[in-house]
Formats: sequence, structure tokens, C-alpha cells
Amino acid sequence: MKVSECVVKNVVLPNRRERNAWAEIVAEDSVKERLLHSVLLAIEVRTRLPFEVTASHGLILLYGPPGTGKTTLARSTAHEIAELVAGGKTRLIEINPHGLMSAEHGQSQQKVSELLTEHIPLLADDRMPTVVVLDEVESMTVARSAASLAANPADVHRATDAVLAALDRLAVEHPHIVTVATSNFTEALDEAFQSRADAVIEVPLPSADAIEVILARTLRGFADAYPALATVADAPELAAVAARLVGSDGRQIRKFITETMGRRLATVMDPGSLTVQDLSAAADDMAASARRGHANPGRSSNRPGRESLGGPHAAA
Repeated sequence: MKVSECVVKNVVLPNRRERNAWAEIVAEDSVKERLLHSVLLAIEVRTRLPFEVTASHGLILLYGPPGTGKTTLARSTAHEIAELVAGGKTRLIEINPHGLMSAEHGQSQQKVSELLTEHIPLLADDRMPTVVVLDEVESMTVARSAASLAANPADVHRATDAVLAALDRLAVEHPHIVTVATSNFTEALDEAFQSRADAVIEVPLPSADAIEVILARTLRGFADAYPALATVADAPELAAVAARLVGSDGRQIRKFITETMGRRLATVMDPGSLTVQDLSAAADDMAASARRGHANPGRSSNRPGRESLGGPHAAA
């Protein structure tokens, strides 16, 4: 794969398509605020002061279980900050890092270096505030301490070294570029990469209240085609259903609606006939299955160890 093919999105914001994504993600306000503030601060101080003063790499790391909205939050941050930065516009560049990792000896290092130190700066050479999203960044910053278990540990070392060198170069030469990286498995991330993060933000599994919001929003969406489901979305019993789904991620919760519809032929033929009792019974079965060990909707927190995290003053 060519380096240019790893860029899956390159758009100028704000635009209509990205406008509602931030509000649609159900996450703690504190998570959204910290992400927004961290990106804005990185742009503000890095464009005014040298790296030697700020020690800021312009790297924000979002971590947590799959399905919690990390990638959507990362993307939509660029839209949210547009009206708050000089000029009122931002650029969003999204990278698929998996295409950079090659089985050919030395190719991963070359691709990573070319992408981060040449291609992305070229896309953002107008100095517009730019947010680069690196999704599932553990694919390109494997912990070198564990590389001996890999098929080609030398190439893993070189690829990770290339990422670190690129971040150091971006920090000095391109202060208008902020990188938001997401990770499902921070224990697999190289410690030196983590130490370069200006902010490390956990995006946890949704609480019971958040689950109720997700269920209600999903049902109201279905109500566009099946109006009777609007009543189910407003049912007070939905709170009890949500409580039994604690431990599920946002993606699982949205799918829970259609999974429940699929339990009865009547709701398959007419999804609008779904009742809150159907949802309650499905949630009970799901909870019982989890207790028996046949399913585990909960996920252990993969919070990085405190000693492994650097802050904005970590060494380059």
C-alpha cells in the first residue's frame, strides 16, 4: 500500500457531514471537555512558543475498550474547535495505520517516516490548525520490550523508533498539527510513545445513565420508520433495562435493540411491535448468561500504569 492510500480522510471543517457527531457520542462531559481543551491548548501554546519552552508534542492519547466512541470523538474534535481557532477553520486528516506495517524488511520504518514527516506536513502546509487521527495506534507503536515475541522484532523496533522520531520532528517544525491517537490496548503501546502524550484520557464503558440515553436515542431513531417505538423510548422501565446492561459498550447497546427484535417472529415482521417487556427479558437473559460465564459484556480497564505515563514535560 502506498503511503498516500493510508490517508482515509482529508477534509476542511466545519462542514455539514461532521456537524452532529460530537453531540451524538454519549460520553462523560469531563472526557469531552478534557479532549477539547487539550487539543486547543496544544495549538495555542505550540504556535506561539518553541518546543523548548512548552515541551508539548501535540499528542493526545484516548484509550479504553472498543465501542466506546474514541474514534468518533477524535474525528469530531476537529469540527468542534473550528469556531474557536483563528480563521474559523480546521483540517481533519485520518490515518489507517495498518497499511503502514509491511512484512518486507525495513518497509514499515520507511513508510511511517514518509507519512508522518513528509506526507502529512505537505497536506497541512497552509498552516491551518490540523487534527491528525491515528486510530488503533498500537499497530504501529508496539512496545519494544515485548518485541522479542514478534515475528520480526527488529522491524518492530525500527517502526516504533520512526514514530517517535516523527513526533519529535512534528513537535518542533509543525506546531499547528495535533495528533489524536486512539488505543484499545495500551499495555501494547511503547512506553516512550506514551511519555510523549500531552494528555492521556480514558474513555470508559458507559454508565447506567449513559446506557439509558443510548437506548432511548436508538429507539427514537427506529421510530422514524416505526412510530410506536417512540413510546418505548420514553418508558420509565427503560432505566431498569439499562442497569442490567452495565458492562456493555456503546456498540453492543445499539445492537441490543435489533438483537431483541430478532428474538420473536412478531417483532421481526413488525419491529414497531417491540415492547419494553421484550427489552427487559432480553436484558435479563444477557445478565444471566454473563453470570454463567458464557458472555462477558464487561471489559477490564486497560488503564496504563501510572509509572509508564509521561505528561507534557516528558523528555523528547
